[in-house]
Amino acid sequence: MNRQSIFFTITISFIISMILVIASFTILMTQNYKTKEALLFEKYVPIIKMVIRKHRKDGITNEFIKNLEELNYSIIPTKGEVNAITYNPLTKIIIEKKDPRDRDVFRVLKLNDKNYLYMKKKNRTFLIRDNISSSDNTNIYVSLVFAIVIIIIILMYLITLRKLMPLKILKDKVKTLGDENFDFECCNSEAKDEVTLLAKEFKNSALKLKNLKESRNVFIRNIMHELKTPITKGKFLTQLEQNEENNEKLKSVFIRLEQLINEFATIEELISSTKNIDKKNYFFDDIIDNAKDILMLDDESIIQEYENKKLNVNFKLFSIAVKNLVDNAIKYSSDNKVTIKTENEDIIFENIGNELKYPLEKYFEPFFANEEKTDDSFGLGLYIVYNILKANNYTLEYEYKDNINTFTCKKDEISTI
Repeated sequence: MNRQSIFFTITISFIISMILVIASFTILMTQNYKTKEALLFEKYVPIIKMVIRKHRKDGITNEFIKNLEELNYSIIPTKGEVNAITYNPLTKIIIEKKDPRDRDVFRVLKLNDKNYLYMKKKNRTFLIRDNISSSDNTNIYVSLVFAIVIIIIILMYLITLRKLMPLKILKDKVKTLGDENFDFECCNSEAKDEVTLLAKEFKNSALKLKNLKESRNVFIRNIMHELKTPITKGKFLTQLEQNEENNEKLKSVFIRLEQLINEFATIEELISSTKNIDKKNYFFDDIIDNAKDILMLDDESIIQEYENKKLNVNFKLFSIAVKNLVDNAIKYSSDNKVTIKTENEDIIFENIGNELKYPLEKYFEPFFANEEKTDDSFGLGLYIVYNILKANNYTLEYEYKDNINTFTCKKDEISTI
């Protein structure tokens, strides 16, 4: 594992935490045992000394036994009973002190929640029962707390690794992004932590780059196709006899090439621009006039039924979108006219003509007609319109009714102007 890695740092931190917890538990248990041992010595040593003194002086009398019972202690009288307790496999030795020189042994035994004081001095053995129940659960509580802490640390470690796992996937994907590998399967959860959100944003960016790459490939391929036709036609016309008719045809070829170049420049500007294009408030009348100037149209071709309100748009781009909608409406109308209306924040273009053969979304694809081998085409026109309207917070909708084509530029959000 890379020592500079976050995962390595977290793993080392986890190991150190586990070591510290185990060391703390060991110290705590040791200290608890020493404290318990000191308390038991403090409690039982005086009893043992008292029994030994009494045995040396007067012997164990019934009166002394009764006095011990008043103190909640009982002497185990027979050797058989003593052996039954001391040699019982269930008996636990809590404390043991030995003096090898005098062969003295002192033990605190425990059996069935009762403590027993075992004393062997030379050849004499004493066993005294503490009649008060002894249930010390301190070790159990400490062990339970220790187990809970260990489980929590392990769970936090696993949760942290799971939370950071998108970073590892993200690192691997960034390495392959330069090779145009935009496929990114990760982070489909609903988590809201920063790492997951970062991975999701990267995934979205990768998908956008993938779509942009595919769009550019299609666009470039179709540019070559679109330019090839007028260039081939122009080369053919240059080989013909120079007369007025051929010169007009050649002139139309150059006009078409100029139109294509302008359209390509507009598309490139749209593709290269950020989402927040420069927008200001302009009167709709000024935008219409600019579109008419570009098309070199007279007022008879446009029927104006709109309200001259302010629009918050990019003047240059929006004028191109209006120009294309007006140009298409006139070109594909039966009377060479277009009617322009407004309804709230929406802008409507109407013409009399045939209904579109395909769904409107198909015409948003660049050079859709070339691929379909049909004359029902808007070329790059609606592709440009779609992207310009989207950049200006508009969408384009289409409806056909009573022999009238209606194209509506619908505002996404109502303006406050």
